[in-house]
Amino acid sequence: MVILEIINTYPIYSLASISFVVTLFSTLAHKWLTNQEHLKHLKKRQKEIQKELKSCKDECLLKELNSELMSLTGLMFKSSFKPMFVTIIPLLALFAWLRGIYSPLMGNTWLWYYIGFSVLSSLVFRKIFKVA
Repeated sequence: MVILEIINTYPIYSLASISFVVTLFSTLAHKWLTNQEHLKHLKKRQKEIQKELKSCKDECLLKELNSELMSLTGLMFKSSFKPMFVTIIPLLALFAWLRGIYSPLMGNTWLWYYIGFSVLSSLVFRKIFKVA
């Protein structure tokens, strides 16, 4: 197979490419399956609360702000479930395949390369697609 020959010849570049494509898929799934406006509003409110917490001296107000912050965090966490459910099964299958292919070539370092490439790709894609 041509793909396996490319992977064996250029393992790091092929892993970077795979990571790039998977991260693109995951980012787009997150963007399309979540309400981006709502998430942006929640993040904005979180930042406001964090600023208020830094300057707050009143114990009662502190508890109230922390409570609101926790509820906002819970809402944001809930909204990430839908894209996670859509992407988790394909990603688990992909990781099983990648481990079988890359472990003999690179040992366990392939996972660290994958994570590094994914983090960089995710930062870029989230900026490009304006994902909250």
